[in-house]
Amino acid sequence: MSSYIELLGLFVLLMLPFLYETNHIFRYYFKFLIYYGIVSFNSIILMPAFLIRPCDVRNLLWASTWCHRVTALIGLRWELRGKEHLEKDQACIIVANHQSSLDVLGMFNIWHVMNKCTVVAKRELFYAWPFGLAAWLAGLIFIDRVRGEKARETLNAVNRRIKKQRIKLWVFPEGTRRNTGELHPFKKGAFHMAIDQQIPILPVVFSSYCSFLNDKKKILNAGRIVITTLPPVSTEGLTKDDIDTLMERVRAQMTETFKSTSAEMLQRYKTHKTPPIPPAVVNGTAEAVAAVAAVANSSAGYAQLHAAAASSYETYKSSAASKATMLKTL
Repeated sequence: MSSYIELLGLFVLLMLPFLYETNHIFRYYFKFLIYYGIVSFNSIILMPAFLIRPCDVRNLLWASTWCHRVTALIGLRWELRGKEHLEKDQACIIVANHQSSLDVLGMFNIWHVMNKCTVVAKRELFYAWPFGLAAWLAGLIFIDRVRGEKARETLNAVNRRIKKQRIKLWVFPEGTRRNTGELHPFKKGAFHMAIDQQIPILPVVFSSYCSFLNDKKKILNAGRIVITTLPPVSTEGLTKDDIDTLMERVRAQMTETFKSTSAEMLQRYKTHKTPPIPPAVVNGTAEAVAAVAAVANSSAGYAQLHAAAASSYETYKSSAASKATMLKTL
């Protein structure tokens, strides 16, 4: 009986590389299994250490040191621009676009730059143990989005604390994650908080994942993402009457940057001719945006580049089919 089990185990091990190379659905779930598995395992390992200083946001630095290594295992690369804005020792509200749970992996890769930073998350995540419990011990802020009054009380208490202790508070103002190649309407909560305490808004933009991630078709290939930190937006002197104007101004800046950096990344996956994009200047956000603005903001440029990502999927399928045929003949 044991010999049959050993043979079955050997067969499974031999099939894994074949399935990984030839089946994009298997590869999609396998990569997310690695991602969630390692984060959950690290949560269990780190919880005793978190108990030394429970609910301290500095615990997230320990978590990021362990968890950011997942990036190399699933084939992603993160490039940070505007680091000088993110590393300032100041209280601020970080607003970022939300496309996937992979955003958290990107945050792990830049947490050492942010230093003291925590995140507002929906209460349901707390019950996703062991991750939820470890996140609470690491200082994450869980809010009940259904009970609005309770959520406001929690955020008001947090708001006073972050200003006093110069903590950065990361918020996804879109609310729900959507990998659609655009920024969706913002909720006002983050902007209320910033104006209440007269602390700046710090916009952070992740370039589009559309060139390597497609949740509907279950595709997760290797990819590169640009994380751009824009200059802080002051709220000094602003009142509740200015919230709509402030929110739209920040969203417009983020949308422009999202299109520019996404166009730059999608250009690498293009399958047809598009206007050339000059090389980006990695250490200068303004230069990088200007370098691709002509394409990203043209009438057809961004749409063409976005469509190129979808076209690359067909190329990928042909390549995968060729690999499968070759492996079968061996």
